[in-house]
Amino acid sequence: MANFSNQMRLSSTLLRRLHQRVAAAVNSSSSRNFTTTEGHRPTIVHKRSLDILHDPWFNKGTAFSFTERDRLHIRGLLPPNVMSFEQQIARFMADLKRLEVQARDGPSDPYVLAKWRILNRLHDRNETLYYKVLMENIEEYAPIVYTPTVGLVCQKYSGLFRRPRGMYFSAEDRGEMMSMVYNWPADQVDMIVVTDGSRILGLGDLGVQGIGIAIGKLDLYVAAAGINPQRVLPVMIDVGTDNENLLKDPLYLGLQDHRLDGEEYIEVIDEFMEAVFTRWPHVIVQFEDFQSKWAFKLLQRYRNNYRMFNDDVQGTAGVAIAGLLGAVRAQGRPMIDFPKMKIVVAGAGSAGIGVLNAARKTMARMLGNTEIAFESARSQFWVVDAKC
Repeated sequence: MANFSNQMRLSSTLLRRLHQRVAAAVNSSSSRNFTTTEGHRPTIVHKRSLDILHDPWFNKGTAFSFTERDRLHIRGLLPPNVMSFEQQIARFMADLKRLEVQARDGPSDPYVLAKWRILNRLHDRNETLYYKVLMENIEEYAPIVYTPTVGLVCQKYSGLFRRPRGMYFSAEDRGEMMSMVYNWPADQVDMIVVTDGSRILGLGDLGVQGIGIAIGKLDLYVAAAGINPQRVLPVMIDVGTDNENLLKDPLYLGLQDHRLDGEEYIEVIDEFMEAVFTRWPHVIVQFEDFQSKWAFKLLQRYRNNYRMFNDDVQGTAGVAIAGLLGAVRAQGRPMIDFPKMKIVVAGAGSAGIGVLNAARKTMARMLGNTEIAFESARSQFWVVDAKC
């Protein structure tokens, strides 16, 4: 009995010591956390060693100082010369100028796609340097990461795919989206750009390959608008495709089924919206390149309940109105003359009709915002087939 009591006391002592060691290890680990600055706010980095160098969010390459190398356990894992970001950019630009001609995969691979490939490789390994390069050369590289090159990227995306970026929600994920959103590592997301790939630029239905348009748009938001790159999320909602070439392509990355329609389609989008706003209630969701059939319906369905907008219907319209009003001013005429202008809209897609509606409302407000003013503004527009 005495032996049993001694064993019990010994077990209790061992358990106490074990708890103390675990607590000490936790405290020691937390006290060694490294704090860096992202977007003028401190960020605690929990990773160490190669995990840091393999994480594009935190990797700074040879720009890590010796203090950072010691605290992050990466001393010896990098060449010893500490280089400034300016030196890194100069080195990258020298490689880019040399490789943009030589890095083509074949004669059909144009120079712009070679540039995109090189920039994308940089994005994969060092996001900080990628955005610094983009910010300092925005005029040259905005057309590479977004239009017009992004259209070519989307057409070839299944062959270009090397590393996943963003999230994919598909018709096969119905009933699972609420748990899927917690697979994304960021606890805070400020901006989501989502597409279903049904009308990518003027290229039509590109299915899951349309994710390139969401990635490119967010790259511009980060580089030009200063949004934290760790708080953006490109999203593809794959509900199938009606592109017969993709349905027959064995290398296509998306669902090889015809597009969902009607209530089935709505149910997928509803579940997605509920899921992302449950995890990130303050996020802004931008709908991008949805076919006209759904663009207006989804805008009306969600605009009063969620922080969302449709870029083709509203974003393009806002820029177009600014241009139209600027044209009136450039003619030396007063703004009140805008309702007298005759406007021709080429094409009745989501962007064209969005511009028409915004311009008509602007005219009506200038004329008193009455029913008669709206009817008067309506007569100032002509819509013609874009292919005429």
